[in-house]
Amino acid sequence: MDTQQHQEAQADSLQLAVGSLSPDYQAILNDDAMAFLTALVSQFSGRLDDLLARRETRQREFDNGKLPGFRADTADIRNDKSWRIADIPAPLQDRRVEITGPVDRKMVINALNSGAKVFMCCFEDATAPSWDNMVQGQINLRDANLGEMCYFDDKRQKEYVLNDDPALLIARPRGLHLPEQHIQYQGKSIPGCLMDFGLYFFHNYQTRAAKGLGVYYYLPKLESMEEGQWWADVFRFTENYFGAQTGTIKATVLIETLPAVFEMDEILYAMRDYIVAMNCGRWDYIFSYIKTLKQHKDRILPDRHDVTMAQPFLTAYSQLLIATCHQRGALAMGGMSAFIPSKDPEEMKQVLEKVIEDKERESSNGHDGTWVAHPGLVDTAMTVFNQRLGGKPNQLDYLPSAANDITAADLLAPCEGHRNEAGVRKNVRIALLYIEAWIRGLGCVPIHGLMEDAATAEISRANIWQWIHHGVTLDDGQLFTTELFRQWLQQEVDSLKLEQTDNSQNRRFDDAAKLFDELSTSDEFAPFLTLPSYPLLVG
Repeated sequence: MDTQQHQEAQADSLQLAVGSLSPDYQAILNDDAMAFLTALVSQFSGRLDDLLARRETRQREFDNGKLPGFRADTADIRNDKSWRIADIPAPLQDRRVEITGPVDRKMVINALNSGAKVFMCCFEDATAPSWDNMVQGQINLRDANLGEMCYFDDKRQKEYVLNDDPALLIARPRGLHLPEQHIQYQGKSIPGCLMDFGLYFFHNYQTRAAKGLGVYYYLPKLESMEEGQWWADVFRFTENYFGAQTGTIKATVLIETLPAVFEMDEILYAMRDYIVAMNCGRWDYIFSYIKTLKQHKDRILPDRHDVTMAQPFLTAYSQLLIATCHQRGALAMGGMSAFIPSKDPEEMKQVLEKVIEDKERESSNGHDGTWVAHPGLVDTAMTVFNQRLGGKPNQLDYLPSAANDITAADLLAPCEGHRNEAGVRKNVRIALLYIEAWIRGLGCVPIHGLMEDAATAEISRANIWQWIHHGVTLDDGQLFTTELFRQWLQQEVDSLKLEQTDNSQNRRFDDAAKLFDELSTSDEFAPFLTLPSYPLLVG
């Protein structure tokens, strides 16, 4: 091979932008795995760039006054009631309670042992995408699929071992927008979603096939039918690459963006060979409502803590998702209960009451299953859905009649609630604590009795940006300004520093506050806080 040919070959292969790799990491990033990743990236990254550019174009239209709505050019797909998705494999038909969590080894074991039907293991919002987290996460999921997983906690002097009947494992790769800066292709960071998807399939499809299982994924933050088609093409390419049967890969799509709720039929149609369910990703959906309609002064949401699933626009979202999915033979999954157990009996009683209320609403609406964030709440959610389902695995035969009358206006309707100092300060504190943890490598953080991930921090900073941007008047008559926000922000930072008891953690409150200030006061709204946070991430 001459010099020019060698340079061209180098340009068309993946380059690791990291130093030495441990033997464990080398096993994950072996030559065959990297060859497959190269094939994926070369085939699909250009199309992905076009899809992301399309998002920006559509968002500019919304910023200029247009409202999201059902597409005229795809009306035939929606109006044709005859088509269905492919049959749902038996292991995916009963998903009445799913637990979610990061790729951390101990948490993976605890989640798989929790008694939930499914564990959604998250490379996305619940995991900060440091290099170690991403590669070690692949090691952890490989070992979980092999059934060879244990962990010894030196601090607690306790061993964690996978039991004989773990939950069904589903992996969630990063969103389409997130890059992986440690692997380059033609001088550019590769899409993080292709790294997560590709490495997980490569290392686990044979192990799972030997158990009669396919390779299952949760797909986050889709916005359009075209993005669903992109994933379907990635799946088809992958199955062909490995000679696997069509439908080896199955996916659940999170409907957690406002644009996507108007294209659910279309996404199901584009992915009909691969999709098995849709999920109400409620927290990201609230964030997306604010982001999509951020320039619409008549649709400013109140404090995030008043925006519950009881609000009419969220009830419409839930009911429409259920009806759309069941019409097409897909499961309709409910959303996250972010509560975590409390050691205080009175607080724990309130937690259980809230979880039961939430899950009773979801099950009676017609959802086939739900999410919890902590093993201690699996039994509570399971009891509610057991009572609703009886001996059935799901509610696929249920079509909510109320969904027939849901309009675009229902899905876009604003809601009332508080706009006060207490809510702002709570948002500031949650966002500070989360961003500070994220840039230290933690993507899933317990804060004030809730398991917070990137989605809830996104709501907090979007809420504040919109209020500042539109000059909202608070309930007490104060005008919410940049100056007032910065005053409260600094007070919360000072308070958190005083509360810090463990000085060994090298906390980064000043870095978090600087970034949070920029995100909240900039003239331009950053589409995702994880993008400007990524350069600050340790590792």
